[in-house]
Amino acid sequence: TVTNVLESFGHVHINDNDSLQIYSDYLKYLGKEKKATLTGNVKLTDGKGVLTTSQLDYDLQTKIGIYTNGGKVVNGKTVLTSKEAYYYEETRDVYFKKNVILVSPDYNIKTDTLLYNTYSGISTFVSPTEITSDSGKKKVLTKDGYYDTKNKKTYFGKRPQIFDGSTSLIADEVANDDSTGFGEARGNVIYRDTAQKITLFANHLNSNRKDNSFLATEKPVMIIKQEDDSIFIAADTLYSAKLSNLRKSRTVPFILDTTGKKDSLQKVMPLSKEATDSTDRFFEAYYHVRIFSDSLQSVCDSLFYSAEDSVFRLFKQPIVWARENQITGDTIYLYTKNKKPERLFVFENALTIGHVGKNYYNQVKGRTINGYFKDGNIDNMRAKGNAESIYYAQDDANKFIGVNKATADIIDIFFQQKKPERVVFRSSLVGTTYPMRQVNHEELRLRGFKWLSDLRPKTKYELFAD
Repeated sequence: TVTNVLESFGHVHINDNDSLQIYSDYLKYLGKEKKATLTGNVKLTDGKGVLTTSQLDYDLQTKIGIYTNGGKVVNGKTVLTSKEAYYYEETRDVYFKKNVILVSPDYNIKTDTLLYNTYSGISTFVSPTEITSDSGKKKVLTKDGYYDTKNKKTYFGKRPQIFDGSTSLIADEVANDDSTGFGEARGNVIYRDTAQKITLFANHLNSNRKDNSFLATEKPVMIIKQEDDSIFIAADTLYSAKLSNLRKSRTVPFILDTTGKKDSLQKVMPLSKEATDSTDRFFEAYYHVRIFSDSLQSVCDSLFYSAEDSVFRLFKQPIVWARENQITGDTIYLYTKNKKPERLFVFENALTIGHVGKNYYNQVKGRTINGYFKDGNIDNMRAKGNAESIYYAQDDANKFIGVNKATADIIDIFFQQKKPERVVFRSSLVGTTYPMRQVNHEELRLRGFKWLSDLRPKTKYELFAD
């Protein structure tokens, strides 16, 4: 019988329609099955990539090559090694399995299974995969997605984890374009920056690595970490970027409170050259802004925060609650130190209200209100400019003994154990103290009075709710 078997020894060369070249030291070819087994210095090339191995089985009918004893594919500056591989000539796909390692100038990949196309340079991930780049500074853990080496685009699915220096990102899906720096994350996004001590939750996050900015939408919540009392901020939209870049397009006042307990502000100061990355940062929040910490809560229409001066600027009908006190005005600046409330300044139509029992409310109104905090609680407060007050006096047993209604140029309030302890009127005092039973407490209200406790965030969990 005719076996139709061909054996060749030394300098074997197979030319398959000029599209594929195979070289080896030994060849065994089964004519009926059109299958070839090549051993010894095997090299396969399709004009784009070069595959080398110690033994290769190649099917000339299906145009599929297989190695199972370890091999390597070199495509330009990209090198892929694995224990096993399946090469599909017609599609130029290589299916690598077991101990797969890809090394390129931009990144390295370790995985168990990887699909790589020698023509397009696209790596497709189908099993748990680790990708590192920038000398190990950036790492990606994923189970699904692809990396387009030619166009520098990536997509990761099935909840990948991305670590880059002090930042980390987890989401249902992540896509990046390294050529432009733009990235997008969708679905239960968790972004952390340990340098900034910030954690961000959202359902949609757009980022730009080139200018180090991000835009969070779809129920974003930012957490500014503190030792004991973190600040939670929710809004329709949160945006953050470098302060130095923002100053190229608009003026950003540097607010420096070095004046002691006076109502004056340092207006403008350029960003110092010594400013570190941690201070060269701002974030903005737009529409339905809500803030929660254990010591202070707030709502407003929009917010601007600069890490350079650590001041929250609250705009459009802002309301701040500190313990039993509600503070409103046209604009409110909240100064922080070590991420804790230090000072509060209210511009125009300033009004503070404190609920002291039943329908009794301490009230202080002025053109401005300047308040100082101590250990997270209001320590003292000054109303200035046509100041008015309604104050309920109490004895040592906390029983009400009368209510005072007065006006003055300046009204100072001093707090003890989170409650008003003393009121001081400065210049042009006009006032009257009434016995409790001689006034209608329902009508004892200053102009603009509104008790807005229904708007107050009661817990941090409310910020994550619909």
